[in-house]
Amino acid sequence: MAATSTPPASDERADDKLRAWLLHGLLQSDRKSVGHHAEPAPHEQHHWWQVMCLTGVDYFSTLGYQPGIAALAAGALSPVATLLLVALTLFGALPTYRAVAAESPNGLGSLSMLEGLLPGWRGKLLVLFLLGFVATAFVVTITLSAADATAHLLQNPFVPDFFEGWKVPITLLLIALLGVVFLGGFSEAIGLAVVLVAVYLALNVVVVVTAVAQAVAHPALVGDWRQALVTEHSGPLAMIAVSLFVMPKLALGLSGFETGVAVMPLVKGDLAQRVKGAKLLLTTAALIMSVFLIASSFATSVLIPAKEFHEGGKASGRALAYLAHTYLGDLFGTVYDLSTMAILWFAGASAMAGLLNIVPRYLPRYGMAPDWTRAVRPLVLVFTAIAFAITVFFDAGVEEQGGAYATGVLALILSAAVAVTLSCWQKRHLRRTIGFGVVALILAYTAIANIIERPDGLKIAFFFVLAIIVTSLISRATRSTELRVSAIELDEEAKRLIDVPGKIRIIANEPDARDQQEYADKDYETRRNNHLPDDEPLLFLEVTIEDASEFHSELCVRGEERHGYKILTVEAATVPNTIAAVLLHIRDETDKLPHVYFHWSEGNPIAALLRYLVFGGGDVAPLTREVLRQAEPDDTRRPPVHVG
Repeated sequence: MAATSTPPASDERADDKLRAWLLHGLLQSDRKSVGHHAEPAPHEQHHWWQVMCLTGVDYFSTLGYQPGIAALAAGALSPVATLLLVALTLFGALPTYRAVAAESPNGLGSLSMLEGLLPGWRGKLLVLFLLGFVATAFVVTITLSAADATAHLLQNPFVPDFFEGWKVPITLLLIALLGVVFLGGFSEAIGLAVVLVAVYLALNVVVVVTAVAQAVAHPALVGDWRQALVTEHSGPLAMIAVSLFVMPKLALGLSGFETGVAVMPLVKGDLAQRVKGAKLLLTTAALIMSVFLIASSFATSVLIPAKEFHEGGKASGRALAYLAHTYLGDLFGTVYDLSTMAILWFAGASAMAGLLNIVPRYLPRYGMAPDWTRAVRPLVLVFTAIAFAITVFFDAGVEEQGGAYATGVLALILSAAVAVTLSCWQKRHLRRTIGFGVVALILAYTAIANIIERPDGLKIAFFFVLAIIVTSLISRATRSTELRVSAIELDEEAKRLIDVPGKIRIIANEPDARDQQEYADKDYETRRNNHLPDDEPLLFLEVTIEDASEFHSELCVRGEERHGYKILTVEAATVPNTIAAVLLHIRDETDKLPHVYFHWSEGNPIAALLRYLVFGGGDVAPLTREVLRQAEPDDTRRPPVHVG
């Protein structure tokens, strides 16, 4: 007979070590004892200015391409259009997200506000829809920034022409390196972000101050710019109208706000300190960026010929780099290119941080993702793989991904403005409601105009939306027979009712009229169908569905006597899972195996399954048996289920 071989123990230990490393930080649930499905483990916290650098690598890195985009879209009007963008930033996006930080301090962002305004399945489906735009904005931030970093590298005069066809491989390498950083941990990512932001902002101060000084020193160039401005536009109103028209093309300059509130749990301090730190973070970043945008748009409009902004021009996508090479020499310009490349590469870090903070706080809580999604490292691998696919699909093109990026960013900021407006309306703050309502209308116009001009962005966003909704609903269905109870508490009367001699026999009763006749009929049928004597004590268990869209419930079981019958009542999200959890809890409290009795339900089994998935009811008896089987593999410790 041939001998069978078993894998070496060393291989098993290696697999265990790999699994432990991947799932590091995952809070395990003890399904037998109804463990607690908690929020993801908190990451190490840092000072607000350090966390600002993590979100700022995305926000500040737009200086690498924003001035060029503004000049290409608005021409000589670029400084005026940039002023309007800064006004929208400081008086629209910033107040909106300061309000979001105050109302959602746990990193859930504006999505949690909208979820609260629309309870039940409506709120969850809306969150799933918006998570598609979150994924669009954050994942495309990773791919677009890495692609632009590659473009800055390949356009440097010292880089050999040999690397010209290596755009996609280099971009993939940068994305992979970003993933490696996050596999190491958030602390390493924040430490690197602080260094990159400090160096990048210092170099930009040198470049922008030098460029503005050059513009001031050459009044003829300023005069030519003013002449072009007056020639192209009849007056101030026309300038404002055109600036509003091109505003959607400048929307990339609004990135970073949603990430700023998503990473709030990383801010050191208690809840009040975290909110204060997040507001400082958002305000400081917005003010710094506003100064740079205004100064850089003026300098680039005055000093760079218009033809250089177009495709193939020396300032295409790298206006400030052009000025650095022109006025500070190729050596300094190369240092600036390397710094720009580094921060553009690491701009994906803020997006990755946002995804790693948002996804584990929604999908696992909804039961719409596997349990391992509460761990950081598997998610890093998943998001890195998705970024690889998008990079290959777009051939690492920057302009090609711009529409999707702007669509995602604008959708998030618009949803935040709507959430804050509705929140102010509920609180009867009329002036704030009007103010935020106006901001929401401006952002709605900007988002719609962007979608009309670049519809591909909406198509990509809907692909993410569809993928998230489909995979989430499938996951919810496959996880539906988990125990789904995070905690159980029995009141004193309930404890008294289960403290009986002999066996504990429980009738699962669907509460209807709750009159004496209902309980008498159920009592009689249960005794007759299961051959129980009349003097055998029976206990009723009634589950009332509170919100079937919730995945996990915290149960408070109350005891009472009605019409001479002993009854346990509880409110929960589902009936079968709740009954199973209560039975296991009674077993652990009394050290007895409780028996539960059901009556067969009639009807189409497919319809019953759908009722269970959507409304928490359905064919309760077999579902309770399955939940018990999964939660307690040992059949000698599993409460018996009787159906008659």
